[in-house]
Amino acid sequence: MDDNPSPSIKRRLAAILAADIAGYSRLMGEDEAATVRDLKEHQAVILPLVGRYGGRVIDTAGDGILAEFPSVINATECAVEIQTIMATRNEGVPESRRMLFRIGVNLGDVIHDETRIYGDGINVAARLEGIAEPGGICISRQVFDQVSRALKAEFQALGPRTLKNIARPVDVFAIAPVDRGAGPGVTAPNAVDLKQEVRFCTAPDGVQLAYSLLGQGPPLMKTGNWMTHLEFDLESPIWRHLYRELARDHTLIRYDARGNGLSDRSVDDISFDAFVSDLETVIDAAKVARFVLFGISQGCAVAIAYAVRHPERVSHLILYGGYAVGRNKRARSAAEKDENAAMVTLMRLGWGKENPAFRQLFTSQFMPGATKEQADWFNELQRITVSPETAVRIIEATDETDVTALLPRVSVPTLVMHARDDARVPFEAGRRMAAGIPGARFLALTGRNHVFLETEPAFGQFLEYTRAFLAG
Repeated sequence: MDDNPSPSIKRRLAAILAADIAGYSRLMGEDEAATVRDLKEHQAVILPLVGRYGGRVIDTAGDGILAEFPSVINATECAVEIQTIMATRNEGVPESRRMLFRIGVNLGDVIHDETRIYGDGINVAARLEGIAEPGGICISRQVFDQVSRALKAEFQALGPRTLKNIARPVDVFAIAPVDRGAGPGVTAPNAVDLKQEVRFCTAPDGVQLAYSLLGQGPPLMKTGNWMTHLEFDLESPIWRHLYRELARDHTLIRYDARGNGLSDRSVDDISFDAFVSDLETVIDAAKVARFVLFGISQGCAVAIAYAVRHPERVSHLILYGGYAVGRNKRARSAAEKDENAAMVTLMRLGWGKENPAFRQLFTSQFMPGATKEQADWFNELQRITVSPETAVRIIEATDETDVTALLPRVSVPTLVMHARDDARVPFEAGRRMAAGIPGARFLALTGRNHVFLETEPAFGQFLEYTRAFLAG
């Protein structure tokens, strides 16, 4: 290796997590198709954890996972959660077919260029993985010194170990495997109990609004948007992962917009002004003086209006998948307007039927990459959250939204994110919204789903960008 790398190659200190599956070759030899299927199912659950803990996946060749983290504590916590989740997933699986990860975590120097990273920091992590017990974790002395007081775990000193192709012995510590029968050797880090307290408040026109508080920490207010249900959302694979992560670091305050969920379903006024007024009502009822304001989809325009009216209350503004101009006002041709009208007609006629065929049309727009389970949940969410008549009125109101004139008046730090191939709200709509807000940061996420799912890269990217924005 060149001791004098070119200027394009840089060094940095990083925490590296390396993982593989014990006995993977045997599993493949016994049943290749089943092993590949099981591995993909486990990866769909495990890989998003990396982004959730602020890391990034470097490689997933074969049965392996290689990931880099700026925080050694986060890397170790991620390793612990992987093992805790896998212990649960292996319950009921015949012992001979269980997939048990071995994980190594190291803190060391790495070299990186535009496309890859390499160096002894990675090599040591890989060797630690190789000596870990199935279902266990091995960490270096450098990692132990950083995490031993921060992580509730059973550490076992294994002493100096000579590792293949590593010049000097490495002082190694093990974290006990998770034993579901005897209780876990490690307490799952950052566990969030998704228990919420539902409360009610009354809007100026008498509409009762349901809102809830979840988690603890500085307040983060999520604006209401179409199709939410305070109770049902926490059970669904559509929203629960987002709320769980937001509640790790914040007191998450969310509410069902008028006509939705646990709020009053039959209301006279469904309009943009009423949506903004409802947000003001919930904020006053929750008694939060200053907070992060987070909007999704049509909730972005509501958040923008509030931030312009009350800049002293909003510390940060986060907007995802939104637009300043509604669908009808964005439509430039007669064909586009006819398509919008046809969608409204389908909603009016078929939304409330037991057969989900009508609602599947909307599901395919919101989440074209959904699994059957996720699509079924979303179809049911649409049915139980809002009536066909109210759904039409909400769509008609939001399609006429236009907050373009408010964009230059936003004065709070703003982060705008949008999926590059969003099938529901065009990427260009999000870009234009960001361009109109002075100083706004705009970041493109990978994916087609308007509502990002737990297993896709966009979710990890969203968490990474959001946490960095709020920490800055």
